[in-house]
Amino acid sequence: MKNSPEDWLKKLEAELQDNILGFWMEHTLDEQHGGFVGEIDNQLNVVEGAEKSLVLNARILWTFASAYRMYRKAEYLSMAERAYSYLLEHFTDKEYGGFYWMVDALGAPSQPKKQVYGQAFAIYALAEFHHATGNPQALEQAVELFRLLEKHGYDPLYKGYIEALSREWQVTDDLSLSAKDMNEKKSMNTHLHVLEGYTGLYRVWKSEELKVKLSGLIETMLDHIIDGEGKHFHLFLDEEWHVKSELVSYGHDIEGSWLLVEAAEVLGDEKLLKRVRTVALTMAEAALEEGIASDGGIWNEADGSGLLSKDKDWWPQAEAVVGFYNAYQLTGNQRFLNAAEGAWTFIDSYLVDRKYGEWYWGVDEKLQPLAHEPKVSAWKCPYHNSRACFEMIERLKSTIKENI
Repeated sequence: MKNSPEDWLKKLEAELQDNILGFWMEHTLDEQHGGFVGEIDNQLNVVEGAEKSLVLNARILWTFASAYRMYRKAEYLSMAERAYSYLLEHFTDKEYGGFYWMVDALGAPSQPKKQVYGQAFAIYALAEFHHATGNPQALEQAVELFRLLEKHGYDPLYKGYIEALSREWQVTDDLSLSAKDMNEKKSMNTHLHVLEGYTGLYRVWKSEELKVKLSGLIETMLDHIIDGEGKHFHLFLDEEWHVKSELVSYGHDIEGSWLLVEAAEVLGDEKLLKRVRTVALTMAEAALEEGIASDGGIWNEADGSGLLSKDKDWWPQAEAVVGFYNAYQLTGNQRFLNAAEGAWTFIDSYLVDRKYGEWYWGVDEKLQPLAHEPKVSAWKCPYHNSRACFEMIERLKSTIKENI
């Protein structure tokens, strides 16, 4: 190990508390309209009139609930409570249930559709808020949302989850998450984050109905969303699981490898866990062989012709740290540890913004920051990087304890 576990742990805690969490507390509160501003550019200019996304608000709630659970600091609880209050007051659809996809800068619904990805993040955040604070209402809301998703979003014929529904939970043609996503009925991304939300909920609500659904979701992902060799996720699929995209997302592959293991571990199903571990290690090995650049960073995406871009975005790097360290913990293979350390060194060297705080969106082929990309937006949130720190802090503490 290049750094001792103790040294790495200190760096992670400083990065998490001083840079990441500190940035969000200092720069993102919307003092005029409540909640958090919808977008801030790379030079810390607030983008006036920007919509506020369910994903951003839920991820802020999850992040600061997790931070409060770990550190018990009042300022982290205050941030979590602010996000929770705004979620209930402005994103809640009081007529049809669930949460709006977007609200405008003033907090009124602007995109009221029920994107399953967004509902999954609300479950993830509400469950974590309950986990951190014991708030019974948050757990009730997470359970209610789980049942709404199962009632309206689950496909009883082919299994899995439909990408989106209308505000009234009816069939819609407006399925895609964003302009760069395909408009297909099912996606890897939505299933991965439903998995994440259900895992977080099962930690605090050990119900048989959720256990069955979480177990079934893991099996669906293994059977339909991971390719036949067990190396990569299929990104977009139709209702009957016909593959609609040949893209490979290295960040999602390495992220999914550890989230699947986490889900199976939380379930406690040894037979399923054995199957998941085998696939997770195959995915981690493929990401290591195909997706890592000579500088230690992980590439974004590729297809049959090769890399689609030489940029490296922030979130795949964060997931690479955890995913490769998870593979190292499962195998003891030094190559995985080296990859995790390499990803962290890349982050520390190129992605941490020493001037304004937080992380850049990414870097280009010459390792220069993508200055035109936002620092805060519907998709640029404190979740991938803070979670990488939370996970690694806990894992390194465990490693240190084992070494005593």
